[in-house]
Amino acid sequence: MLTRQGSTKNKKHPPGKLIVIDGTDGTGKTTQAALLIKHLRQEKYNVALADFPRYGLPSAYFVEQYLNGRYGKADTIDPYAASLFYALDRFDAQKTLKKQLAQEQIIVSNRYVTANMGHQGGKIKSLLARRRYFRWLDWLEHDTLKLPRPDLTIILHVPATIAQRLVDRKGRREYIRRKRDLHESDLEHLKAAERTYLEIARRFPKFTLVECVENGKLLSPAVIHEKIWTIVHKII
Repeated sequence: MLTRQGSTKNKKHPPGKLIVIDGTDGTGKTTQAALLIKHLRQEKYNVALADFPRYGLPSAYFVEQYLNGRYGKADTIDPYAASLFYALDRFDAQKTLKKQLAQEQIIVSNRYVTANMGHQGGKIKSLLARRRYFRWLDWLEHDTLKLPRPDLTIILHVPATIAQRLVDRKGRREYIRRKRDLHESDLEHLKAAERTYLEIARRFPKFTLVECVENGKLLSPAVIHEKIWTIVHKII
């Protein structure tokens, strides 16, 4: 969902920025997006939240059906087809995103195009075929659907085996009425997505990896946030 995060006096007015928090399931993206927004507001920035997929809205219908398993197991759904489900949900938010950027807001997006790259790209075993998919996805979401390109993408990294356990700490999600969705219940899918997220963090210049586990232990949300803030404050 897209929400305005309130207003304060004497805001700083940099050019609009789009900052994405992404990574595999269970990495604390929602928590880190909230902490970043809180910090930016304390610094008097004009901030908006984008949260994808936008569960409960008509534009997320096919995403919800996919994650509920209506179309089959994750590895049986063509990555190009599944990418369309998520891309069209973002397309429905495109005008709002552009308006917020034009108003010099900093948008913090909980997931974005990167989520397709990681989860759907991870289904493609061949490196060359996966890179063709990345080019196609860029053409689809940015060139064709005209979604704004991020100024910075933070990729949170937690090993898939740990991430799946963290998912189980969450309550039941309304869009699936259970704890794990189609991706979260498939450890091999999560491992493939993890490898792909690491790949794109190495390959693309505006993608920055943030390690959330040290010596086998999950770092606290506050420590992870400080890592993120060190990166973010350089571009705002």
